[in-house]
Amino acid sequence: MKMEFEDLPGGVTKIVLRGDLDAKGSNEIDLQFQTIASSRPKVVVDLSQVGFLASIGIRTLILAAKANSRKGGRLVLLDPGEPVHKVLQTCGADGVLSIVHGLDVAVAAVA
Repeated sequence: MKMEFEDLPGGVTKIVLRGDLDAKGSNEIDLQFQTIASSRPKVVVDLSQVGFLASIGIRTLILAAKANSRKGGRLVLLDPGEPVHKVLQTCGADGVLSIVHGLDVAVAAVA
């Protein structure tokens, strides 16, 4: 699992995840991901390049969103592919995590 982040205009941080968000992938990014997501008020997590999402990956995303929210922030998931989106829907995580399509929509959602 690879993770990159960039600061966008308006104080938005975009985190791009690449690879599989399974046990190995979650372990590789968890600490840095949680730190960034909980310390920035406006976070967009780009899932467009995540091919597989396991339950531990869902946990990683939910914990980050909750930590972000406790600090008054907003975190949204951007453009998950069909298999990842289906997993989020099937387990009900889409009721806890905001899922959006299109970077402009994501930026507006965290503003």
